[in-house]
Amino acid sequence: MRGRGLRGFDRMRGRGLREWNRVRARVRREWRSAPPEQRRTWQLVAVSAATGLVVAVVSVLVAGPWDGGQRTAERARAAEDGVPGERHGAPGRPAPSAVPVLAALGTRSAPRSSDSGGDAVPPPTGAGLADTLEPLLKDPALGGERSVAVMDVTTGQQVFGAKAGTAIVPASTIKLATGAAALSALGPDHRIRTSVVAGAGKHDIVLVGGGDPTLTARAVKGDDHPAALRQLADDTARALKKRGAGPYRLGYDTSLYSGPKLHPIGPNENLSPVVPLMADEGRKDDSDHGTAPRAGDPAADAAGAFAEMLRDRGVEVKDEPRAGKAAKGARTVASVRSQPLSSLVERMLTTSDNDIAEALSRQTAIAAGEPASFEGGAKAVTQRLRKLGLPLGGARIADGSGLDRADHVSAGLLAQVLVRAADRDHPELRSLLTGLPVAGFTGTLRTRYAQDAVGRGVVRAKTGTLTGVNSLAGSVVDADGRLLVFAYLTNGTTDATGAQRALDRMASALANCGCR
Repeated sequence: MRGRGLRGFDRMRGRGLREWNRVRARVRREWRSAPPEQRRTWQLVAVSAATGLVVAVVSVLVAGPWDGGQRTAERARAAEDGVPGERHGAPGRPAPSAVPVLAALGTRSAPRSSDSGGDAVPPPTGAGLADTLEPLLKDPALGGERSVAVMDVTTGQQVFGAKAGTAIVPASTIKLATGAAALSALGPDHRIRTSVVAGAGKHDIVLVGGGDPTLTARAVKGDDHPAALRQLADDTARALKKRGAGPYRLGYDTSLYSGPKLHPIGPNENLSPVVPLMADEGRKDDSDHGTAPRAGDPAADAAGAFAEMLRDRGVEVKDEPRAGKAAKGARTVASVRSQPLSSLVERMLTTSDNDIAEALSRQTAIAAGEPASFEGGAKAVTQRLRKLGLPLGGARIADGSGLDRADHVSAGLLAQVLVRAADRDHPELRSLLTGLPVAGFTGTLRTRYAQDAVGRGVVRAKTGTLTGVNSLAGSVVDADGRLLVFAYLTNGTTDATGAQRALDRMASALANCGCR
């Protein structure tokens, strides 16, 4: 479902949400006004539960099937751009920007006046939200440090806050800021290229890493998939056979990135060494997300796999690949490109992919003319967030993934990022919203909200977890049909499961609240 079809489904989903909220509001009014003897509890509960279930299921079905953390209905299809030997993750037609999925909810450019301006859907009040959220904030599972912000998307105004401007450790919710910076700097249609170029000698070729962590050495099916190393080998072998017999020597170039390869937390199963050339994120098992054993030298492994693929295709490759640097302006033999940046951002957010996050930080640095390193990426992301007019008081960006405890941002900053993503003036940021996990259904929220029917299928949020750190930031439509965004950051937690449940209750409370 693409183009008008997808927009039609977005409108249908919007109408469904509004109808659901009208039913819920009507049920509450009837319940409160009816005399005790007429309060038919079982009927009211049945209507509310059945309606909520239908909307939740329709919302997920409309989003389309999920594959590796991405919504296939929102993935873009690429077209050949005239570069010889170049293939894309999805050939066929130009890749559109992310679809404005919030149009049906009547969002306006933010910020606007706090006056509802005659909106058919009334906004919540600060007092109403305080009555709902402040008791939940007293849960000791939330730790000693909190930063909380809730914003009305239509007006762009904060409607509830608790130390909203205080910067604390955000964990993986900082990926929202990383994604916003990359999308703003490069655009949602940007694709990362991996190339094979001619080397110094007639029979020399160089595999050049462009920074695509989703490049895969595995067999792929269908049109909608990451850039494939096998396809690059097909195209390279075809081109080399036209040049004549080998044997060929293969080198590989990782000079795009600079600085340390290892994250400050050291070798671990959450993140491969950060290099511009890798296949399947350097994973040594069959997984495509989450923790996994990682290669010590992903670039060398990817080049070795590529050499074997060329041999399988009848190209004689001499010796083992060697690290080197391609000559500037070297002729391209073949290349493949990643899926659009909007799709990479969606995958990063849905599965909390640290490798993609660090790659996007470096892509932002390259666009800004900064070194493609941890330090350069942090500087470029900060600069880009400032250009977006976001509140950076007390903020410190140290990496792209949130694994570094030196990261400090406020709930107000993350909530403002989500408001910008819903802003008509920033359609390039829309995949920050479409990539959020759906409570009880997808990504890092798939196994949460099992006992919370109110938030299940309605809350969409990015999670964040480190030892002693739990956070949640996302969007929800309240009981009156008002679109809200929220950011809940907590530090000093001692019970991760208890903290997650407390955060989930706070998000669900927004879904269940008219709060006027």
